[in-house]
Amino acid sequence: MLFVVTIKLNDFTMILLYLYLTAYRLIVIITSMARLFIVGTPIGNLGDITFRAVETLKSVGLVAAEDTRQTLKLLSHLGIRKPLVSCRSGNEEAAAGRIIAALDSGEDAAYCSDAGTPGISDPGSRLGKAVLDKGHQLVPIPGPSALASLISVAARGEKTIIFEGFLSTKAGKRKTRLAELMALDAAIIIYESPFRILKLLADIAEIDSERYVCIGREMTKLHEEFVRGSVESVLQTFSERDSIKGEFSVYVGAGLTKN
Repeated sequence: MLFVVTIKLNDFTMILLYLYLTAYRLIVIITSMARLFIVGTPIGNLGDITFRAVETLKSVGLVAAEDTRQTLKLLSHLGIRKPLVSCRSGNEEAAAGRIIAALDSGEDAAYCSDAGTPGISDPGSRLGKAVLDKGHQLVPIPGPSALASLISVAARGEKTIIFEGFLSTKAGKRKTRLAELMALDAAIIIYESPFRILKLLADIAEIDSERYVCIGREMTKLHEEFVRGSVESVLQTFSERDSIKGEFSVYVGAGLTKN
């Protein structure tokens, strides 16, 4: 004999079932979103790579890089082999399409700039926005930064610090911007090349010859050097050298802070 049992769901039960199914769908959507890891990499000394960065680079299916040659050197040093995608300032938006396609397939990816933390005077911001716009997760993997490194040894303790990065290569624009920045009660961080460092120091000295500066040259590398003092004295130190090489980070103290 066949018994048929009919269960009539009341309104309350229907509401609970609806809520359960909705929650389940949300869980599926959230857990299916892939992640793009923004990975901080060494600014010179490969020993500065973090354990978390190494594990992240090992775990992802794809590594996007500002310069694939530089990132390949790092991955080879770490014994990691991954597909590489070029994503530099000139092709960042176009490269984002390929990276997002990998994320859409459920594959996590990582992004590395040449050195330091992406998005700080480096590509990465437009890629990050494109990834977020498509509903994927953007996850920071903190690491080395010339900005933080210089502040830590400037020994000033100023509460307000403005990160300017690279100034204009045009003398007029550079001087105008320097005057604006140095009029503020804040320290300034500037990046500069060896070809223009003397011009930068001369421009700062023209505005305030006694302004404190801390120069970080080739930070974390074999020939790392720090030169501190009034901008006039630091300018004299570098002017006396036969040649100037390396990458420069410049900390300019706040005008209202005395030496």
